[in-house]
Amino acid sequence: MKNRLSKLSHKHIINKLAASYGIEPEYRDNWGQTHPTLVETKRNILKAMGVNVDTKAQANEAWRARRDREWSRVTDPAIVATPSSLPDELMFQIPLGAQDASAGSASEDVDASLEVTDEHGIVRRFCFTRKDLSFCESRRVGNRVYERWSLPFPQLQTLGYYRFHLSVHMGGEHKSQTIFVAICPEKAYIGPALQGDRRTAGISISLYGVRSRTNWGIGDFGDLKELVDWVADDLGGGVIGVNPLHATFNRMPFNTSPYLPMSRFYRNFIYLDIPAMEDFQDAPEAQAVVESPRTQQLISELRASETVRYEQVAALKQEVLKQVFQTFLEHHWNRTGSKTDRQKELENYIESEALLLDNFATFCALDLAMRSRDPKVWTWSQWLPEYRRPDTEAVRRFRQEHWQEVLFHKYLQWQLEKQLAEVQDYAKSRGMCIGLYHDLALAVDRLGSDFWAYQDFFIAGARVGAPPDAFSQQGQDWGVPPPNMEKIRESGYDLFVKEIQKNCAFGGALRIDHVMRFFHLYCIPEGGPPREGAYISQPFEDLLRLLALESVRNEVVIIGEDLGTVPAYIRDILNETNIFSYRLLYFEKDDQQNFIRPQDYPESALVTVSTHDLPTLAGFWTHRDINVRKEAGMFDNQQAVLKAVAQREADKESLLQLLKSLYLLPEQCSTDVTAYPEVTGKLHNAVVGFLALTPAKLFILSQEDLFKEADQQNLPGTTTEYPNWSLKMKYTVEELRRDPKARAFSEMFRTWIDRSGRKNLAP
Repeated sequence: MKNRLSKLSHKHIINKLAASYGIEPEYRDNWGQTHPTLVETKRNILKAMGVNVDTKAQANEAWRARRDREWSRVTDPAIVATPSSLPDELMFQIPLGAQDASAGSASEDVDASLEVTDEHGIVRRFCFTRKDLSFCESRRVGNRVYERWSLPFPQLQTLGYYRFHLSVHMGGEHKSQTIFVAICPEKAYIGPALQGDRRTAGISISLYGVRSRTNWGIGDFGDLKELVDWVADDLGGGVIGVNPLHATFNRMPFNTSPYLPMSRFYRNFIYLDIPAMEDFQDAPEAQAVVESPRTQQLISELRASETVRYEQVAALKQEVLKQVFQTFLEHHWNRTGSKTDRQKELENYIESEALLLDNFATFCALDLAMRSRDPKVWTWSQWLPEYRRPDTEAVRRFRQEHWQEVLFHKYLQWQLEKQLAEVQDYAKSRGMCIGLYHDLALAVDRLGSDFWAYQDFFIAGARVGAPPDAFSQQGQDWGVPPPNMEKIRESGYDLFVKEIQKNCAFGGALRIDHVMRFFHLYCIPEGGPPREGAYISQPFEDLLRLLALESVRNEVVIIGEDLGTVPAYIRDILNETNIFSYRLLYFEKDDQQNFIRPQDYPESALVTVSTHDLPTLAGFWTHRDINVRKEAGMFDNQQAVLKAVAQREADKESLLQLLKSLYLLPEQCSTDVTAYPEVTGKLHNAVVGFLALTPAKLFILSQEDLFKEADQQNLPGTTTEYPNWSLKMKYTVEELRRDPKARAFSEMFRTWIDRSGRKNLAP
């Protein structure tokens, strides 16, 4: 093998290594052009993965290590299958005892044992002697000869997770390994409410922007419960979508995006409805803080603010929550005598969350402690070296010495889950067939708790982005680290499974941001431009099966956000797996760039007008987004502005003609774009009706598009140039059911829900 390697060029070895690590040799852009991956890009991504190939000697050594790795481990660390695709055999490797053993003949002295443990802790043991095993092949690896054998794969009928522990003896050698095994359904969940020709509809809201007479300047779970009543009663809807509720730093302007969270496992305490907390009712000190003139004045200012003032809201809520937590400590945690039910409940929650919660809470406590010592320290990369990993002795001591601060953050997550569960239970009790529709972000902040706690499971020297396309001709660099899926797989997909479990909880639907991540991710080496990136393949069959398992277990419908340059095979696979497509009015066009008709939309899909990153219908129509991008200096020149305006006018004309041909606009209405300087009532009604009449199972309208608001929630590529993630709703929660204009919008939407057969039927 050494001689064969020496005959290969340095470039060829790099290509072989890159392919073995899933670095794709090329990609096709949305103009249909193929772009080969540069050798230098492959070299840089390999280096980011910890594989140095700068010299041919290093590349040779890396390839040998890669090739030998398959034989040097006992067996595959993870097996993810469906009942129909279970393997017949479990393969394993073991070295011969003698260093000079020759390859070719099978050893006679071999036996194995297998322990199979299910999720309930029930263990089954299997023993195999030489006659039960099958010899496959042998190979010399370095100075040793390895033999590959197989044993009969145990029969597993029940869906779920298993742990195999394989022990093998051969001659004087003994090897063992634990294997993660998952038996998954073939397809994701689709409940009775969406079976056959059944469909439903609802509204999506940005919870942070919800206004009410009772919240503290940001929408909370109390408001969300009120919105459930509005959607169920006034709209007849079966679903209410919310922005990702992931934990963020709540620091403006960089750390408020729900799509760039500090953790995707845990949620933002800023959404807690504090007066509804049981411990607040028993906390006179906390109540006194809230009722003080200073606090009441601040709350009034925060409610009146046109935008969400994250830092002030977070500071106020944390001040009050610490008082509430002290009451919990006094009444429950630190009391003498028998444990109270609430203490037991929190203890059970902490035990079930285990290290995942411990790491998150420790990070939160450390972050506050480090900034208290030095206000200039804003990121964990600035901490003392001994605190930059969760598994150091210094961090262990911090957990012990600051146990109360760590417990505080665990307490907050417990309270968040209790309130969120109450909202979902309430939605189901009101007859909503889906209830809450959650959103799982693609990105994780490299300065946040997830990256700090699990940095070995990310490729730190690369960033996720997108290649050049029609919307971003320089490509996109999203500045977030890609997961090291190979290491995640070796750990039994533990982090991936937990992420899906945590985000499937307390809802009936889950949107997966950038679902192409399950197939491949575009990764850019640190310091390089987006055009010099490459796609890295992901184990999509395993990931989709695990997603389907959690979908079925939690009875959650899965929607895959499949926008952008999506190969046709990906959408085919998603459809076969019951993962709904995500279809936007703006993007659904035929080859001649004409908008497609309602009946041409797929059935297994969620349809809507726009997303948080794109213009609202009113903004689209009036060019609000183009004007804002121009003001922010996001166009290269005036010619680019004029081109965008011309394309927009052409789109508006095309849409008008289609709506008129479908009789969604009255016969007397003109198809001349100039007759509609803004979205009129008739045009608004036509667009809503157009989407309602599609065969798509789910139709969601954002509150911005329901109320004809012009401003979108986020303008990608901006920070201080635009009030991202902070715009508030046009109407308060109370006004939704009282204001005549708000009620007119609701009645229009309700009419289309009824006419299109999407009316939610209460039990």
